[in-house]
Amino acid sequence: MAPKKANGEAKAPRARRGSSISQTMADTFEKVDESLQKTENVFLFLPNLIGYVRIALAFASLQYMPIHPRTCALLYSISCLLDAADGWAARKYDQSSSFGAVLDMVTDRCCTVCLQVFLAQGFPRYSMLFQLLISLDLSSHYIHMYSSLASGSSSHKKVDVSQGWLLHTYYTNRTVLFLVCGLNELFFIALYLLSFSSPYLSPSLFAPTGEAASAQPGSPKVPSSILPNPWSAAAMELARANKMDSTFPWVLAVISAPVMLLKQYLNVAQMINASKTLARGDIATRRKARLERARKTT
Repeated sequence: MAPKKANGEAKAPRARRGSSISQTMADTFEKVDESLQKTENVFLFLPNLIGYVRIALAFASLQYMPIHPRTCALLYSISCLLDAADGWAARKYDQSSSFGAVLDMVTDRCCTVCLQVFLAQGFPRYSMLFQLLISLDLSSHYIHMYSSLASGSSSHKKVDVSQGWLLHTYYTNRTVLFLVCGLNELFFIALYLLSFSSPYLSPSLFAPTGEAASAQPGSPKVPSSILPNPWSAAAMELARANKMDSTFPWVLAVISAPVMLLKQYLNVAQMINASKTLARGDIATRRKARLERARKTT
């Protein structure tokens, strides 16, 4: 019986040694994690660096926007495509952050609004339509983001299927999200290119009476005395006139138009659902306040 007791006593120290090693390893990992938390810089996460590149490209596209349609469209398109790259980098390197999510949304909204402001100038007869689109885009996303924060959601992209199958699919399916956002931007890029080419949407101004504008791209026949200021609205309109062929932009516009309309529908649905979420939260808050008052009076 004595040897068995000795063996049992020998096992106990080994178990204690094993637990102490596990505890030491856990303490080490915790210290390493704390060290990483102290040293890592959210502003320098790869997806956020991609976001800064997007902003730089967007600024460059604005510089070229008035009179260089091809260069502007290229820079703007690259900035839009990088929107998918920063999301991939965040998932790949586990660098998702609240700052990155806000940076991504603000960049998207600002880029689209800047392009639509130009379109409102390029197509003055449709300026009110672009103003309404800008208002819908900003108000829809702001209310949606605010309702997500108010309801305690960890991300504005977490949309329950009860809020609508289409809206749920839009936010939870990355492929659908990319295609809808990409084709929506493509439609406005196509309109931008058409402002330099299509006489149906943006007829050239100040053509001399009885004489058509020059067929040569970018060189309408207009006396320079009419345009003393090269940065006037009239000068910018003339700089855009007949600058490029309209066939390809029209093809892009026709292909992407249905998806653009779908995106506007989603904006409306998103705004309605977010408003309902806020209203439910208000009702719950008011009910809680009434109960608190009732307890105090009793």
